[in-house]
Amino acid sequence: MALMVVLCASWGLQQVAIKVANAGISPVWQASLRSIGAALLVWGWAAAKGIRLFERDGTLRAGLLSAALFAGEFAFIYWGLGYTTASRGVVFLYTAPFMIALGAHWLLPGERLRPLQWLGLACAFAGILAAFGESLGMQAKSQLLGDGMLLLAAVLWAATTLVIKGSRLAKVSPAKTLFYQLAGSAVVLPFVSLALGEPGVIALSPLVLASVAYQTVLVAFASYLAWFWLVASYPAGRLAAFSFLTPLFGVMAGALLLGERVSTYLALALTLVVLGIWLVNRPPRAS
Repeated sequence: MALMVVLCASWGLQQVAIKVANAGISPVWQASLRSIGAALLVWGWAAAKGIRLFERDGTLRAGLLSAALFAGEFAFIYWGLGYTTASRGVVFLYTAPFMIALGAHWLLPGERLRPLQWLGLACAFAGILAAFGESLGMQAKSQLLGDGMLLLAAVLWAATTLVIKGSRLAKVSPAKTLFYQLAGSAVVLPFVSLALGEPGVIALSPLVLASVAYQTVLVAFASYLAWFWLVASYPAGRLAAFSFLTPLFGVMAGALLLGERVSTYLALALTLVVLGIWLVNRPPRAS
């Protein structure tokens, strides 16, 4: 439980770290640096543990697809946070659990949604409407663009998860699955950054470097491996129940560290999303 709270706090803080580092490094280039560094760390960790990352096991096609989706997800996260706040971004991003549940309902046998989970999806949808309703009324329409990018990132996150759950990747080492995503995005994202005409490194400072190091070492490497270890060691349903903490931590971090305003609309959206996550992950009653 303590480790899950720490992980949720680190994931919620990630959006703040991205916003801080955007001041010195272009968004997508920053994402590529994160993926390159984390991929090298996972490679070294796998070598130390004797995990074979390059053996033929029939996962290449699914691995490349998951890598492409993962690269797109983080390109939109980093790019979108240049237009919207970290507080709003984490609310839109964490609609992904509902998209995963909805996709699993249609695509994966044995994962049909119960009535209470449908209610959770309805809460999430209402939360999206509340958050988008506020951005539509703002003078800066770039806010709407950023919100849309984070919502699209959530769609790609859900697609990545469904590809993993529905393919041979579900049966290989989690380190290999993570390496596929990190290494693939490390190859793709630099070209995306070049295509967007990003300047790359703009102005380095100790705070910018610390933000990138945090994303690379603590989030993309350590927290993801810790999450995979938890999934292998504890019931997934109990772990999933903690996911509602991440958007809470994200909104609090944006307000406390960046001075972002938590409006009534955003508070309502956050409440609905958190309630929806809880309903979707609530285990069924024993009959």
